[in-house]
Amino acid sequence: MGIIRLKNIRTFSYHGCLVEESKIGSEYVVDLEIEADFSKSSETDELMDTVDYVHLNKIVCEEMAIRSKLLEHVSKRILNRVFREIAIVERIIVGVSKINPPIGGDVEQVTVVLEEKRR
Repeated sequence: MGIIRLKNIRTFSYHGCLVEESKIGSEYVVDLEIEADFSKSSETDELMDTVDYVHLNKIVCEEMAIRSKLLEHVSKRILNRVFREIAIVERIIVGVSKINPPIGGDVEQVTVVLEEKRR
């Protein structure tokens, strides 16, 4: 088994429970880690035998563009889509961070992290 990590995928999205958040948006950072069997790709040197991190980035960006009230919801959509579209992925950890959240304090970011293994 091996790991691919995409760190600090930056997006501007419109997630949040407040009406204002749906209008003005906010900056987000997503971290994605997948675990898969890379034994074949390490031998063949072929992209089709591995997990294409361009595809992973595309999934994250497309799902972040769909508004959710909760970071948990968008995180779960990312997990589900990676499992659905990339058969060799066995485990995923996704962290979605809202930068400067509107929570009435000096907080740099709030992060939700979900982890799931293929069933």
